[in-house]
Amino acid sequence: MRLRRSRARRRRGADHSTYRRPVPAPTEAPSVDRRRPPHTRRGVAVLVTAALLLPLHAATGAADDLDDRRRSAQEQADGARQRTDDLRASAEGLSADLAQAVAELAETEARLPAAQEQLREAQATLDGAERRAEILAARVVDAREQQSALRDGLARTTARDGEVRAAIGQLARQAQRGGAGASGLAVVLDAEDLDEFSSRMQALETAQRSQDRLLEELTTLAAATRHHEARLAAVGDRIGELRAEADAEVVRADLARADAAAREAEITRLLAEQEATRRRLGDMTAQAEAEAAAADRERAAIEAELAGIIAEQQRVAAEQERIRVEQERVRAEQERARAEEAAKAGQQPPQPQAPPAAQPAPPPASGASGPVFTNPTSITPMYVTSSYGMRLHPILGYTRLHAGIDLRTYCGTPLYAPRDAVVRWSQWRNGFGNQVMLDHGSVDGQSLMSSLNHLTRSTVAAGQRVRRGDLVGYSGNTGLSGACHLHFEVYRNGSTVNPAPLLGR
Repeated sequence: MRLRRSRARRRRGADHSTYRRPVPAPTEAPSVDRRRPPHTRRGVAVLVTAALLLPLHAATGAADDLDDRRRSAQEQADGARQRTDDLRASAEGLSADLAQAVAELAETEARLPAAQEQLREAQATLDGAERRAEILAARVVDAREQQSALRDGLARTTARDGEVRAAIGQLARQAQRGGAGASGLAVVLDAEDLDEFSSRMQALETAQRSQDRLLEELTTLAAATRHHEARLAAVGDRIGELRAEADAEVVRADLARADAAAREAEITRLLAEQEATRRRLGDMTAQAEAEAAAADRERAAIEAELAGIIAEQQRVAAEQERIRVEQERVRAEQERARAEEAAKAGQQPPQPQAPPAAQPAPPPASGASGPVFTNPTSITPMYVTSSYGMRLHPILGYTRLHAGIDLRTYCGTPLYAPRDAVVRWSQWRNGFGNQVMLDHGSVDGQSLMSSLNHLTRSTVAAGQRVRRGDLVGYSGNTGLSGACHLHFEVYRNGSTVNPAPLLGR
């Protein structure tokens, strides 16, 4: 009996020692209050609002800058187009090789603004791609740092999981050594006195709390492990996406860089062509001066011939007037003599003869109430490509009078008499090419003539009378001309005037 009691005491002592020395529970990490104070939340709200507004302001500024650049590019293009038109117009009066050089210069200067704008756009595309590539590269670095932090956190969680599992295993082994079949109630009831009962009860509760905490922590660690693994997978996917986007931006930047280099090379080539053409035009100065002098001499000769024609017309008109006055004087003397003879013979004086009937007055000119000339081309409506007035010589650098207007025609298209006229000549004139000079007589008391120039060929001859709208020839590019067109001039009293106000449609 004593032996059984002794064994029971030793067993109770072992059980008692088991519950009095429980495995301490792992230290739990202090909980963190994630709620921010009100002033912190307000600060975050301000920062978020600023972050949302900054891209809007940046986008607005970028749009304004883009509009300004487009407006500037359009102004440059308009200016270049005007310079090109002026250069092309100035080719009138130049020989074919000079006109070709001027046309090449005009073409080069017309292409430069577009090439420069394309270079600016390519450079802007390159800058944007490089900025986006840098941003994506920084995001990849941030994502990798986040990935590294998550891996460290997962490693710590895994290590802690092992520690907790070891602690739970230790509790289980201690429980087995104390008798796995003994219940907590039996352990308490075996106490010999109240102090031992209280001590055993406290040890039992402590062991139970430790076990509960360990199991709860193990559950939390398992959830944290799953969370870390899910976040690691998401971050890994995001890193892959960012790298793909960054690689695409690098490719886009390489393409933009190549495009910018090509545009820059094109601009360099155009500038070189421009400089070479200008040097070539400079070398043609002597030729241009000779052509200008020849054109001036030819114009002076034409004006002299017109002045001679007008002088002859005036001389003939004066002679006709003198003859008329003389005839009137002779007729008056004859009538007076007949009257005297009749008076001597006592006869009634004869009735005076009526003067010859006056020629009917020509129809009034249409200059005061409408156009004097109709459209001499086959292009309807008539299109003026170059106006009358002073023009800068593209090679010699000084202004010269463009003494007519250039009307759009095409090579070999019909040309018509703009008004009833007599053909004064149809012949080659230096600078003017094949020229038809039409004499329209006196209009509003002034001599009026017109010429059609640079014709491929004419269909009329000197002295021929033509009616308004009659075919007189076909347009061309003869003489000093850069392209097929009609150079139309009007002469009033032998001097050129602006034809535009006198032309209808």
